[in-house]
Amino acid sequence: MPRPDEDLLLLEDTLWLLVTPTGQGIYDFPFDRLFACRRPYQLPERLVAVARAGAWSDYDARYQELAAEGIHLVHSPEQHRLATELPHWYPRLEGLTPRSLWFDTPPDADSVGRELGWPVFAKGERQTSRHRKSLSILESPDDFRRAMAEYANDPILRWQRVVCREFRPLRRVEEGAPDRIPSSFEFRTFWWRGELVGWGPYWWQGSGYAASEEEQRAALVPAREVVERLGVPFLVVDVAQETSGRWIVIECNDGQESGYAGISPFTLWRNVLDVEREKGPLTGSGG
Repeated sequence: MPRPDEDLLLLEDTLWLLVTPTGQGIYDFPFDRLFACRRPYQLPERLVAVARAGAWSDYDARYQELAAEGIHLVHSPEQHRLATELPHWYPRLEGLTPRSLWFDTPPDADSVGRELGWPVFAKGERQTSRHRKSLSILESPDDFRRAMAEYANDPILRWQRVVCREFRPLRRVEEGAPDRIPSSFEFRTFWWRGELVGWGPYWWQGSGYAASEEEQRAALVPAREVVERLGVPFLVVDVAQETSGRWIVIECNDGQESGYAGISPFTLWRNVLDVEREKGPLTGSGG
């Protein structure tokens, strides 16, 4: 059953949500203040729910616990890994995203340089450490060795596999703080059952940038291709424009645990409900 801090809601009599406040403004949303929500005393024998409970470190175990009670999350553990972990989604996105390598243990700098050249972009398999430039954009083998030493003690990175990516120059919108990855012309997209339900700037604080209609159409071409190739119900795809003008995929994520960035949560969930009413209710993980 839901944990004490989890709230099971039926949104507009259409979509089940499993909600936990995280204290993060970019993620939390007051569903019951802006939509009609019910908390039924008696649950159906089986239901499909979207979790908005933050990023679980034990998704597989939580999925099984809930499934035993008749609550099936929208993504199976396999779909969750496909949406969130680069080693799972990268092989399906050839030609859409920068060339990448990943390692179970910190790799040798010379080997990485031979494969990808310098600079390289390094991160954990799921995320960076607070967008720190000094741990991500590495100009030389010495920079790389220093960063790997820090990865071993970083609370966000130390439990993730190391990912090294070909560095691609992106169109910048601001430099940002000295040790922050420069803000690029990057956008977050949310997709529900193959339909675009949210679009907005990834670097939503302070940058003040927007895409023209023509730029948005171009950006959505690779994003939509990702949705088709991965085939998971609730997907986030981040896309950015290179200095050459080409649009590339930066990363993917499970929509259940992704922040809204510069997207209106109210509009996003209204769009999700519209799609759900048009297509009918989900019947199971991946349905």
